[in-house]
Amino acid sequence: MKTTPEHLSYVLRLADTALILGQRNAEWCGHGPVLEEDIALANMSLDLIGQARLLYTHAASLEQTLTGRLRTEDDYAYCRTEREFANYTLVELPHYGPLAGTAHANKDYAVTIVRNFLYSTLMVHLWAALAASSDAQLAAIAAKSIKEVRYHAHHAREWLVRFGDGTDESHRRAQAALDYLMPYTREFFSADAIDAAAAAAGIGPNPAELESAWRADVHATLDEATLTLAEPVTHVSTGKHGEHSEHMGYLLAEMQSVARQHPGATW
Repeated sequence: MKTTPEHLSYVLRLADTALILGQRNAEWCGHGPVLEEDIALANMSLDLIGQARLLYTHAASLEQTLTGRLRTEDDYAYCRTEREFANYTLVELPHYGPLAGTAHANKDYAVTIVRNFLYSTLMVHLWAALAASSDAQLAAIAAKSIKEVRYHAHHAREWLVRFGDGTDESHRRAQAALDYLMPYTREFFSADAIDAAAAAAGIGPNPAELESAWRADVHATLDEATLTLAEPVTHVSTGKHGEHSEHMGYLLAEMQSVARQHPGATW
């Protein structure tokens, strides 16, 4: 298979999204609503960061083939600027949502659960498709990752149903989180030249091919959770093009701080 810049960009999008969501979910470590959930979110964060590491290592080999440049997973995670990251906007948003009064509000677990549900439900279908990728290394990463993301989707689904079909307060928070986050999912299925090139080469599916199955899963869960979808919006977020929300810079500042203060350090 011929390595192309689009191939590299496609793999980096997957890696960046996994890393940033792993970083976000890790913010619950030591702050979970109950001990079991504290541990569960930490473990799922490790799964996501592990997926990112595999993808970054693969990206490094693709980039070396393309340019001769040697890069490591740490280079991708800690030494790139905000505009160089290509993750979905959804995963960089903080854990507070529309019910928060200020940007310093406490984290809302309903926002975390709804985001994990929307994203992991997508990845169940995307990793399954990537397991048949013409990129053998990407297919191997997908075969490993789908086992993890199935648990992530199950965990988020169970909590979403519990919230939605629970108390008036839990229902209100889950519905507010869904209304807040759902518009960002349009980015999942908005194809561009990178997606088209990946599909043409058999590396990954056309995003639109996944939408009907994803929506069927989402609707089935929301029906059980007694939650409803708001009217769709036309705006499409642009994180995968490097155009991020105002929250991304703060996330990277914290995530990259040690590496940037001690460049080249190893331990």
